[in-house]
This record gives sequence, structure tokens and C-alpha cells, in this order.
Amino acid sequence: MVKFYKIIAENRMARHEYHILDTLTAGIILKGAEVKSLRLGRVNLKDSFARVESGEIWLYNTHISPYERASEKIDPYRNRKLLLSKQELKKAIGKVSEKGLTLIPLKMYFSGDWAKVEIALAKAKKKYEKREKLVKKSADKEIERALKGNR
Repeated sequence: MVKFYKIIAENRMARHEYHILDTLTAGIILKGAEVKSLRLGRVNLKDSFARVESGEIWLYNTHISPYERASEKIDPYRNRKLLLSKQELKKAIGKVSEKGLTLIPLKMYFSGDWAKVEIALAKAKKKYEKREKLVKKSADKEIERALKGNR
């Protein structure tokens, strides 16, 4: 059975800044008004990250804009707990304890009525690796343009 989901937000810079080693799908604990803001697409994952604290994974720096009509005002940058199965949690904690690995959210989406976050076990790229990738990409574009011009 294929599940369809609606993507709310993506962290496009994550693939540029990090080597993605593995991905996990986690549920997220939200308050009522935050869900309405998510449905309107008012979320930013740009500077967010996840951290392991006392056997749980928490999402930091994710900005969910406050819903205008909400009676309760919620801090848009509050820390949010991620929900994983015990097996996935142990796997993630084991991998993060390795040197240089971190948890980065790649995208947030709705799967049915549930808000989900796709987090990645990632290793930061060096500055020269990013530059090499950009140089290779521009060289490939040049070659493609030259081949198109010959036809």
C-alpha cells in the first residue's frame, strides 16, 4: 500500500552542507495551534537540528509561526520531542555517539493526520568539498551547453 503525504517544509541546504548517511522518520509532539500553522505551511527548518538528551531525541531551532487566531501564545522556537520506536531510537543514539555525526531534519510532512519529520544522520562537509561540487556542477553545465550548441 502506497502512502501519500503532503510536504510542509524542506531543508534544501542540508544536502549541500552535509553528507547524508541514513534517514529516519519520526513523529513530532505539537500543541494544537502549531498543527494549524503547519497546515498553512508556516514552518522553517533552515537552522534546525536534533539532539539526544536523556534517551530521547529533541528538535531544536525549528520555527513554527504562531497561529493568528489562537488564544494560547506558544514560543515559535520551543524544543519539540521526536517520537521514534525503541529500535530506531537505539540505532540513532548509537550512530550519533560516533565522532562527527549529527541529526538534521530534511523535511516535515503530514502522513494522514499525523505530522512527521524526516531526520538524517549526517556528517558535515568540509569547505573544499562544497567548492569541488560547485566546480564540477558548473563544468557539467558547460559541457552540456557545448554539446547542445553542436547539434
